[in-house]
Amino acid sequence: MSIFRDSHMVKLLLFGFGNPGRGDDALGPELIGRIVKLHLADVECQNDMQLQVEHVTDLDGCHQVLFIDADMSCAEPFDFSEISAAKDDSYTSHAMNPTALLHAYSQVYGKDAPTAFLLRIRGYDFELGDPLSNKATANLEAATKLVVELCMAVSPSIWQERLAGPLSVMR
Repeated sequence: MSIFRDSHMVKLLLFGFGNPGRGDDALGPELIGRIVKLHLADVECQNDMQLQVEHVTDLDGCHQVLFIDADMSCAEPFDFSEISAAKDDSYTSHAMNPTALLHAYSQVYGKDAPTAFLLRIRGYDFELGDPLSNKATANLEAATKLVVELCMAVSPSIWQERLAGPLSVMR
């Protein structure tokens, strides 16, 4: 199925980021790997170890983007939220957060960034060389179900409903 907004087909970008060599930090790329295997129409999947200013080009032509990352401070199994562009006053352009990337997009292209969401999957162990922890793997399962549901949604209202709904509905 395709994702539609206002009766027009749109392109959805799923962008997972994290370091596969640091245990649960691999949650974003792991989820992307699962979605790639489904070959969903109108869904583009990308991942990298971190977001960088060069990724503004990946957002061009997308109507919606879902950033996916591991987080050791969010609720279990994950936190799903809508985000918007915000200037980041840090001194580096080497690594960016999703809101700063959206801001850079609007600066580079002179237009609003795509509608964007952030899925933070609860992780626990981020040591170099660690595999995914059992608890993080269970959270990844729940997050994967949510992302598949969102990708298969015919109506964008599903995205808004998931923002407002209790997490127990998404498990």
